[in-house]
Amino acid sequence: MKKIVVHVRKDGHDKVEEALKDVHYTELLLQDVYEFTIFTPDEYLDDLIEKIQNALDLRYNENMIEVYAPEFVISSRLKRAVKSIEKKEEKTPVEKLLDSIRPYGDLDLEKLELTSIAGLIALSGLFLNNPVIIIGAMLLSPIIGPIYGFSIYVALGMVRESLRCLGVLAALLLSVFALSAVATFLINLAIPLTLTAEIASRVVVNPIYTLMAVLLGFAAVLAFNRGTSEAIAGVAIAAAIIPPMAVMGIVLVIQPPSLIAAALLVGGQVVGLVVGALLAVAILKVRPRSSRDQAIAQRYMKRSAALIVLLFALLLWITLIMVE
Repeated sequence: MKKIVVHVRKDGHDKVEEALKDVHYTELLLQDVYEFTIFTPDEYLDDLIEKIQNALDLRYNENMIEVYAPEFVISSRLKRAVKSIEKKEEKTPVEKLLDSIRPYGDLDLEKLELTSIAGLIALSGLFLNNPVIIIGAMLLSPIIGPIYGFSIYVALGMVRESLRCLGVLAALLLSVFALSAVATFLINLAIPLTLTAEIASRVVVNPIYTLMAVLLGFAAVLAFNRGTSEAIAGVAIAAAIIPPMAVMGIVLVIQPPSLIAAALLVGGQVVGLVVGALLAVAILKVRPRSSRDQAIAQRYMKRSAALIVLLFALLLWITLIMVE
């Protein structure tokens, strides 16, 4: 259940009242501003916000929409209303999505630290040939955030913000690569290192890995959007990128000829995850509210999708050539 409070000037009262004609609400006049209070099930929040926003002239400072989540509501009328309402799938409002993904476009020390630690733990798991350590390290990595943020921003046509998310993703991955290479070099000075089975499996290119990444990106974004915690939803995505990125750093020091194959694997994983994330966002029908913004977002989404699909096809083609 959500509580919506709408503040509107006298000259906009009738339009808001018309938008709420099929909804139960209370109304107060506070000085020259009307205050409408509405309670609605979560499933209908997005549609109701869109109706109210279309009726409200937000150019005026007095006009605003507030949304709250009450601990509980005791009302016989609301109880009857909820029972009579046809159930529908809950959709997260665009405003809430934007608020939740805003931190993913900023690179901070905490993200770098967590990703670097995850990379080092994965590195130890790779050298110890222990998959449990490798997967366990992925709980620390915040890699899902930039990918999720990028897909949402692309769907909303927000070019600058989507590019910032890609920049954050690139910085996090490069930190794993650089740290893995330095750590491998230093360890190799004291202890001669060799390629274990876990490392060797990540310098073999295979198109199945890229297709698997698409499914992982799709499933992770759907789960994340529906309330699954970042640590849990992000494990699959981190496991698909962090260990191969660490392997790139390892082979740069121990076996440089394998660097191209390792880089192709990482590239295929990243592109596959982004493709899956964009497919999930399309299924979730994330889009701006205004028709003008929707047209802009649709153009940007098509261009981004075309470019990513082209990269995806190119990587698959190169992978197939190398397999043969």
